[in-house]
Amino acid sequence: MQDAPTPRTYAVLGERFGARYKWYVSATVMLGTFSVVLAATIINVAVPAIMTRFNVAQDQVHWLATGFLAAMTVGMLLNAWAAARFGSRGAFVLAMGGFIVASVVGGVSGDFPTLVAARVGQGLTAGMIQPHALVAIFQVFPVHRRGQAMGIYGMGVILGPAIAPALGGVLVDGFSWRATFIVVLPACALAAALAWRFLPGRGTRRASLDWVGMALLSISLVALLWSIASLHRRGVFDPLVDLALIGGLLLAVVFVAWERRVREPLLELSVLARPGFASGFVLSMVMGAGLFASTYLAPLYFQQSAGMSASASGLMLVPAGLAMAFVFPVAGHLTDRVPIGRIVSWGLLFFVASMVLLAAAEIPTTAAWLVIWAVFGRLGVGLMMPPITTASLGLLPEEQLDRGSGIINFGRQIGGALGVNLSAVLAQYASDFYRLRHPAEPAQRVFEAGFDYAFVALALLFVIAFWPLHRLSRAMSRASD
Repeated sequence: MQDAPTPRTYAVLGERFGARYKWYVSATVMLGTFSVVLAATIINVAVPAIMTRFNVAQDQVHWLATGFLAAMTVGMLLNAWAAARFGSRGAFVLAMGGFIVASVVGGVSGDFPTLVAARVGQGLTAGMIQPHALVAIFQVFPVHRRGQAMGIYGMGVILGPAIAPALGGVLVDGFSWRATFIVVLPACALAAALAWRFLPGRGTRRASLDWVGMALLSISLVALLWSIASLHRRGVFDPLVDLALIGGLLLAVVFVAWERRVREPLLELSVLARPGFASGFVLSMVMGAGLFASTYLAPLYFQQSAGMSASASGLMLVPAGLAMAFVFPVAGHLTDRVPIGRIVSWGLLFFVASMVLLAAAEIPTTAAWLVIWAVFGRLGVGLMMPPITTASLGLLPEEQLDRGSGIINFGRQIGGALGVNLSAVLAQYASDFYRLRHPAEPAQRVFEAGFDYAFVALALLFVIAFWPLHRLSRAMSRASD
């Protein structure tokens, strides 16, 4: 499906700009990815302020995260077609321009549906921007220096989520939640300008895209996510909710059938038939659910239950982000030396401990303990991500690695969208149920009851994940024999 930029196009530009060209390209794609990753996470600290401004509850406001993640999944699938059709430069600048427009719309939006639409636009274009980095770095760096380049790039990308909570909190308290949309614009504009100068512009009109598969996937995602989010307000027996749920599931089945027969599918689902790879896909979904749902819930918990300001809750999450940035390369190093099952098991246990401790916390809990328990969760995810990806792709022959990588990334994003969706709905349902049974309780205690149920649900999900981990480890053992 993909006509990626050929080495010759990068080589021509390399001759023009000299030995430093590879660093110009790296800085361009890293700045673009940093901008969209920062935008993806910075808004989480602003959610309570947005809830107050637009008078929306948990089972509604989560669309700011869910819509972004679901749209980002679709954008990632569009990237290969856009790069082939417009060239790296055209596709990158087009996506970055769309991201800037969506950010401006979000910053000035006067109603909640417009705000959600802006987040969907951000997610769609962010999904088109991120994959450029891997292609560009692999093109401009020789084989023996790609590891170094990816390490530098990875640290830069991880830095975004690490500083986003603190930056977002300061902006919300000092200015407005709207500033979380505007703050990324200078970096986005600079990235677009650098891309226009340093990325190759060759494309082809022969690029093709599975538009039928894209439509089936998009409609199915919207229907399923909307039906789950509407269960609490509309009820299980609401005809529209039931129609959306059943229709979404049927469209998902049709999508799978279509992808198995179309010549150039969006997702090469046949790789799931490889022994053990489906377990790696499930683990990626679980990991995505835990990562994005906990990132969404934690700042809300600190503000609505613990009574902290936006800036204080943001600072509370900085150590967790830095911990993940630290453990990520360590986990990658250990992956080549320690059995995968052992590393991922420790990651699962760290995350389960984090969720259980946060659920058991009471309102007066010392802030330092909350920070430590949040750190446990990020350590867990950091220990899981490199070995799961490495182990899953290690089960595939070389010619299927690119398709397998797309499936793993797809699983992580879909898991994140479903995780945020279900966690927010569960938190709202549990809060409302607790309020009915204890009408005299203060609002902080009501919010805490909802978050407790959501944290416990995430912990149970990660406990269940030991089963696919066992199957993945067994498949790896058989493959090595």
